Amino acid sequence: MRKLLKDFLTRQAYTVHEARDGNEAMLQFQQIKPLDLIILDIMMPGIDGWEVCRKIRQQSDVPILMLTAKEEEYDQLFGFQLGADDYVTKPFSPSILVARVAALLKRTKMKSEQPSAKEWMRQGLHVKLSAGKVWVDGQLVDLSPKEYDLLIYFIHNEGLLLSREQLLENVWGYDYFGDVRTVDTHMNRLRLKISPYDTFIHTIRGKGYRFEGYDEK
Repeated sequence: MRKLLKDFLTRQAYTVHEARDGNEAMLQFQQIKPLDLIILDIMMPGIDGWEVCRKIRQQSDVPILMLTAKEEEYDQLFGFQLGADDYVTKPFSPSILVARVAALLKRTKMKSEQPSAKEWMRQGLHVKLSAGKVWVDGQLVDLSPKEYDLLIYFIHNEGLLLSREQLLENVWGYDYFGDVRTVDTHMNRLRLKISPYDTFIHTIRGKGYRFEGYDEK
């Protein structure tokens, strides 16, 4: 499978490094700089993919695409909670996987090219966009990468009605391949973490979400 993926990606002019297990994956992560994206299996010898993802997320925001036979919703949500950016289950189409890789890299490039942003604050919700930090009533909140991306996308589109499909495309960085429940799950977690300012996020029945923060002044 590694050879098949390498062949497909190499044909698209990507430089590909391979790792046979979790320990080798961590070694290459430490030695090869920069890495633009990681495709990570879960069931690997040595350190499994969950642990590799967790360790990488402690050190880097490099995009991680999980590739695995674990197709249960719980496994996918657990991957997102650990900080994975995308999730592909086996069996898969190599062409679709390459398209996902391209879309994820494009999304990452667009984010890196955005000009440095200032701080955003409404009532007790304080976001320092340039530093990737969020405070609720003065307390630093630990958001996952996707929860943070959702919040930032809402801030940049304040007052607009956003469908779940739009959020999947713009926050997850690919056209609608997945299940809209992924959006709802992350939304629920985001709301819990920014409470009591979760009221800024309005659910529009049958249509999507609208973010309307307001300034007490």
